[in-house]
Amino acid sequence: MQQTQPTIAYDYTPSTLDVEKLLRTGDFLGCLQCGMCAGSCPLGYAMNYTPRKIILNTRAGNLNKILVDPSVWLCISCYTCSSRCPKKIELTDLLWPALRDRALQEGFQPPTELQDAFEKIYKYGNSLGGSPRKRMDWAAGLDFPIANLAKDPHPVDVLWIVECFPSYYPRNQIVAREFARMLNILEIDWGVLGHKEKCLGDCDRLYGEEGLFETLVENNIELLHDYQFNTILVIDPHAFRALNRFYPLFGATFPAEHYATFLAKRLGPLQPFLKKPIPAKVTYHDNCCIGRRCQCYEPPRQLLQAISGIELVEMERNRDNALCCGGGGGGMWLDGHITKHGGHRLSDERVKQAAASGADILAVSCPYELSRFEDSIKVAGLESRLKVRDLIELLAESMDIQEGGKS
Repeated sequence: MQQTQPTIAYDYTPSTLDVEKLLRTGDFLGCLQCGMCAGSCPLGYAMNYTPRKIILNTRAGNLNKILVDPSVWLCISCYTCSSRCPKKIELTDLLWPALRDRALQEGFQPPTELQDAFEKIYKYGNSLGGSPRKRMDWAAGLDFPIANLAKDPHPVDVLWIVECFPSYYPRNQIVAREFARMLNILEIDWGVLGHKEKCLGDCDRLYGEEGLFETLVENNIELLHDYQFNTILVIDPHAFRALNRFYPLFGATFPAEHYATFLAKRLGPLQPFLKKPIPAKVTYHDNCCIGRRCQCYEPPRQLLQAISGIELVEMERNRDNALCCGGGGGGMWLDGHITKHGGHRLSDERVKQAAASGADILAVSCPYELSRFEDSIKVAGLESRLKVRDLIELLAESMDIQEGGKS
């Protein structure tokens, strides 16, 4: 169901996203050159051109020097620079996409891994290159039918857009099945789009592939208008971000929720099913999209505190000050580029912070974080001390409907 489009300060559409014009208008003229963005960026030390220097050098006519520099592809869209900017300049959502869009227009290609992801999205509608015919493979083994609206269109209360990693990546497929069981137990009237679903495209936009993003948005808007629903539900916070922030700029506003807020609002009916205690110290990683960008800090913690036996502990860096996992804005495909040019994997640093909190479990609410943090735990040699669990997995274990192993 489409709602009234909100007023938005900037026009992000590809036809108007010009980095030089951008820096001569709006809030960018008020840049103080204070360096807060450079000092706040977790990879700023590896950048030859931080946002401050990009603004300064572009105004001085040195844009071409920036476009050929590896710095163009080092930002992982954590939003820290934007949130701390004293002038509240939209560095993450405007400056970096505009810069990358110009780089692509001038023929400067992104790192190979990112190009590969873009090509897969263009060809298959998902970043993993899975066939659309296999979009529903995640549901194999469930002992109840799923309302596949692609085959049987009918009105539903909740349209769950499963998104790419939960649909295709084995580790995330477990989470998707457990969430499906949870929705059924809560008697939610829900359905999915099956093979018709395609990536919503947030990371493509933030990494400058404006043409691809526009194509995805137009296709998805047309598709969504074919179905009747009250709310869109997503597991992926990047998908929520796309629907919440960018789709209205193309004339379509859909009511959307990330599962953390969706379940937190339903703690009343959910609580009686949380019968099994989980005796563990748990720390929660605030992901950038629903955390720093949307200030959603308490709902995930409310869900954890509803589980008997869990002792919630905080990492030193939490909430607004949380360290990014490094996977957003295309970062999932840029670890090689980042380390090659003097940076480091932020997920490696974050798991050490989680271990230092004394936690047994690092809880997450983003599909990217499961694989990133599990790999980083192995790299850091923390396998015997720390495990990674999605919030859904912990809730499912307490409800005794889990399949991914005990915490």
